[in-house]
Amino acid sequence: MTSDPSDFSRPALKKTPLHAAHLERGARMVPFAGYEMPVQYPTGILEEHAWTRNHASLCDISHMGQAIVIADDCKHETAATALEALVPADLVGLAPGRQRYSQLLNAAGGIIDDLMVTRPEASDESGGLILILNASRMDIDCAHIARHLPKGVRIEPQSDLALLALQGPASAEVFGAICPDSRELSFMQATRTRVGPCKAFVSRSGYTGEDGFEISVAASDALTLWRTLLACEDVRPCGLGARDSLRLEAGLCLYGHELDEATSPVEAGLTWSIPKRRRASGGFPGAERILREMTGEPERVRVGLQPTGRIPARDGTEIRSKAGSKIGVITSGGYSPTLKRPIALGYISADYANVDTPVDVMVRGEPLDAKVVALPFVPHAYKRAT
Repeated sequence: MTSDPSDFSRPALKKTPLHAAHLERGARMVPFAGYEMPVQYPTGILEEHAWTRNHASLCDISHMGQAIVIADDCKHETAATALEALVPADLVGLAPGRQRYSQLLNAAGGIIDDLMVTRPEASDESGGLILILNASRMDIDCAHIARHLPKGVRIEPQSDLALLALQGPASAEVFGAICPDSRELSFMQATRTRVGPCKAFVSRSGYTGEDGFEISVAASDALTLWRTLLACEDVRPCGLGARDSLRLEAGLCLYGHELDEATSPVEAGLTWSIPKRRRASGGFPGAERILREMTGEPERVRVGLQPTGRIPARDGTEIRSKAGSKIGVITSGGYSPTLKRPIALGYISADYANVDTPVDVMVRGEPLDAKVVALPFVPHAYKRAT
């Protein structure tokens, strides 16, 4: 048996602290963002998707990057002002125990990555901000941030941590039984607490459109937390396949599909993440382009698409007007287990972006009827503050 010479130059896949636990459960493992990750378990993607919508599923997302931006003077304003120079979010005004979604921007207003930024509630952490970054962009993000932070502020990757996501309508009851502090959290709130025997940083958030929690723990505690949660009758493991179909139904962007370094937050439909103060003051990379697009209209925008029939239109599929001209491209597409029909996200010329506009999608060289639809495809079920 001979070896493929390319194998010697191909970097070995990383493994999360739960790799052996996935194999024990019969997971099918695939390469993803430099890691060997579970795409599905024996029950299959459709069952995992449905279980998340009706009960609670546990996902290993330890491949995601975790980092802290720290100010030497231990002042929130120092760290927040430094990071605000790289993103369009209001971080100076971020309250303790609150989390915010934003984008790391390049000079042209393109998206280097999308990220979550949390201000810890504890006073002894007032000089720090906690970041969750995409796995495939972690090294790029940290290097970019480090180059642009002023003296007295630094970024520190947290490679000794694991991250789990508990998602679904039963997650609040399940998690509240072993982490009472979680009952007080609403969507995009976070706290340091204990989950059973494990010290944890918990946020009420997730990327499935369902209510749920993301739980950061020491890598050495990941297996204990995994087993504790899966001991609950309402909880089953969920792989990346169902996580992606849930994300698509929720109309949420995925880096490398809807987001990249050429795409602006306005094109991506993320203007809601740019608050009034930042719109007025600017001061973030690409502000001229982004503010111009906000007051006018970008040439293309992200939309939801609903093909007719049963054939899904995958990413890269060309979108045409009914007159036959190319007007866009699909960035994510597949079958919706909840709606039992194909759905897709894509970028389309702004002239054709109104809901109910008929278009064609080119599948296997043939035009198939589709129309522009409102997002999300499936309503979000986040527990927002009253």
